[in-house]
Amino acid sequence: MFSNDIGIDLGTANVLIHVKGKGVVLDEPSVVAIESDTKKVLAVGEEARRMVGRTPGNIIAIRPLRDGVIADFEVTEAMLKYFINRVGGKSWYSHPRILICAPTNITSVEQKAIREAAERSGAKEVFLEEEPKAAAIGAGMDIFEPSGNMVVDIGGGTTDVAVLSMGDVVTASSIKMAGDKFDSAIMKYVKTKYKLLIGERTAEDIKIAIGTVNPSGRRAEMDIRGRDMVSGLPKTLSISADEVQEALRDPVSAIVAAAKFVLEQTPPELSADIIDRGVILTGGGALLSGLDELLAEELRVPVLVAEDPMHCVVKGTGIMLDNLDHVVKKKF
Repeated sequence: MFSNDIGIDLGTANVLIHVKGKGVVLDEPSVVAIESDTKKVLAVGEEARRMVGRTPGNIIAIRPLRDGVIADFEVTEAMLKYFINRVGGKSWYSHPRILICAPTNITSVEQKAIREAAERSGAKEVFLEEEPKAAAIGAGMDIFEPSGNMVVDIGGGTTDVAVLSMGDVVTASSIKMAGDKFDSAIMKYVKTKYKLLIGERTAEDIKIAIGTVNPSGRRAEMDIRGRDMVSGLPKTLSISADEVQEALRDPVSAIVAAAKFVLEQTPPELSADIIDRGVILTGGGALLSGLDELLAEELRVPVLVAEDPMHCVVKGTGIMLDNLDHVVKKKF
């Protein structure tokens, strides 16, 4: 029977799908708009994302994944079904094998939730793999040699730091400090300093446009709009890159601390390899200006941003699908 193998990067911010033989066929935000009374799904992905913060009372735009794990099971299942059907994964002749990537430290209950959501979406078999492993493979690292490779994967909900050798994770840490927390930190900073309320989308726009963690980095400014907490009326003001750097100081420090922790736990021989090979940054957070320089300074090893960092995990799932019987151990 004909079957398409599917690799899914089930991210807090975005869902990416790789279909064997076709490559990456879907890259959509992990957002679902539903009717609050009937729980009927109205929109999924980019269409639903445009509704965030802009819906009437009877419609809610939900992000069913939080901090790298399923927060709303039914909505996650509906979202997966929609995406898998859209890429032609579930049809009368095909129940695909699905490989899903998850953070390194999720519990067995959280693993079970991911497996069940995938099974109900039409999977024949479900495999679960650790995100940093897929990210490292997708970034072009040869993790199957007996040498140390270190990857820092900064997604929307979690940052996964791992040292890999011989095709497996040697030491790893996963923290719930990533892109979403960057946005929250910017929202909190603007609220505290300017008494201005801004939404998640505005905070994300600020992060992308002028976000930096390097003191000698960007010198840009940006006009932002929100609601004045004093007057209750709309207001526009200007925010600088230096202020964004100040807002991001705490969440970025947590990522640096996690990377240091993993390096401290790494066997000396593998640490020596990392000095030669450097650390690879993947995930959307890797695009934050100056982060590679800051990590290189703090860790005292070379730090490189992967080519196309946002697609490393899903590309890694594609390579794993081609070698499913050899690479993946965690079948459920």
